[in-house]
Amino acid sequence: MSLVAVGLNHNTAPVEVRERITFAPECIRDALRDLRGDLSVPEATIVSTCNRTEIYCGMEDSRTPELIDWLHHYHRAPNDSFSPFLFTHYDQQAAHHLMRVCSGLDSMILGEPQILGQIKQAYRDAGESGTVGKHLSLLFQSAFNVAKQVRTDTAVGASPVSVAFAAVSLAKQIFGDLNKHTALLIGAGETIELALQHLQTSGIGNVLIANRTLDRAEQLAERYGAKATTLGEIPSILAEADITISSTASQLPILGKGAVEQALKARRHRPMAMIDIAVPRDIESQVGQLDDVFLYTVDDLTEIIDQGMQARKEAAKKAESIIDHQAQKFMRKLRGLHADTTIADLRTQVSQLQHDTLQQAMAMVQRGEPAEKALKYFSHTFTNKLLHAPSAQLRIASESGDNVTVDTARKLFNLDSSADTPKGQKKTQDDVKPVNSGFT
Repeated sequence: MSLVAVGLNHNTAPVEVRERITFAPECIRDALRDLRGDLSVPEATIVSTCNRTEIYCGMEDSRTPELIDWLHHYHRAPNDSFSPFLFTHYDQQAAHHLMRVCSGLDSMILGEPQILGQIKQAYRDAGESGTVGKHLSLLFQSAFNVAKQVRTDTAVGASPVSVAFAAVSLAKQIFGDLNKHTALLIGAGETIELALQHLQTSGIGNVLIANRTLDRAEQLAERYGAKATTLGEIPSILAEADITISSTASQLPILGKGAVEQALKARRHRPMAMIDIAVPRDIESQVGQLDDVFLYTVDDLTEIIDQGMQARKEAAKKAESIIDHQAQKFMRKLRGLHADTTIADLRTQVSQLQHDTLQQAMAMVQRGEPAEKALKYFSHTFTNKLLHAPSAQLRIASESGDNVTVDTARKLFNLDSSADTPKGQKKTQDDVKPVNSGFT
């Protein structure tokens, strides 16, 4: 069995193709069951986000064309309509790819952390659908551990690369710990919601949301435990705000110099950070002339974002090195899985042989024969039976000129360790140390 990864993402396909191949969250588990039922795929996980649809399977790699056909059939798409955009990875390459995805190195925004949560949800869905076995379990757990190591050992996700993140990072630079501070968010769109998420992650004390439409502000406030109000109420609450982040579609400024001056007086000139990420601007530029006001526009944040992206790119070099090493380590573990069945069968066979021979020796004792005789019988019989089959196979291999098998046996049973014995001296029975076979 091999690991197979098939899919497409923002690097390989335009949005009009990606949107045709997505799996709705409520359909993932049914799709996994269809995949297992239609193709008899032993193990499968489906990852589907706005930027990628990827299927990870434990299956014979020769069946990959069947998997691609199933993907077309499931989405009722003409044969090969997705094929020009699909990538296919196997084993170490598949592990390497998933590790990069989980670490945020394959994301549209380098280092973004949301993808890891999405991958974990996909893994949970597959687990609850019964399509995760030992191969995918090892793959995904290894990828999650690598993502954690990348986050811990590199700064790939530390620097701000979105306007909302940059705005909150700037506020933290000014005030440090935010848990005793209040933020006023003006607007209720996607950028403001993202800023609110970052503020909460940073431990903000209180949040006020002001929006032209009160209903929208209340919906957002209810989800995040904030207080909602209208734009008209801003002058009366502005003094409460240590941090103001504004992002509306207004064509005219919402905050003028006079309102901010009044707020500063009420605050007894405690500093205010005002971050205007709207275009056109929401806050009059003259506000920046006031003492105790730190006013920043979207252009100021762009510089922070550019610096952050450059820092992430530098950190990504170290992250790639970690992933290269861990992908190789994963393959050693994966290859080890292939030996598990043989090891288990060997242990079962030897354990049964030991049990049967021991029963015979115990029966001798019960018949009144000396214990020493029973022990000798057990030792001799168990050893002969244990070595009979490999000895016979080695003779056959030697007679047929199969020196590889003979050499492998010497390595397998560590028969070339005779270097410990002085040259010209034969090992006696007392020199031979018993080997702990793991059986009792």
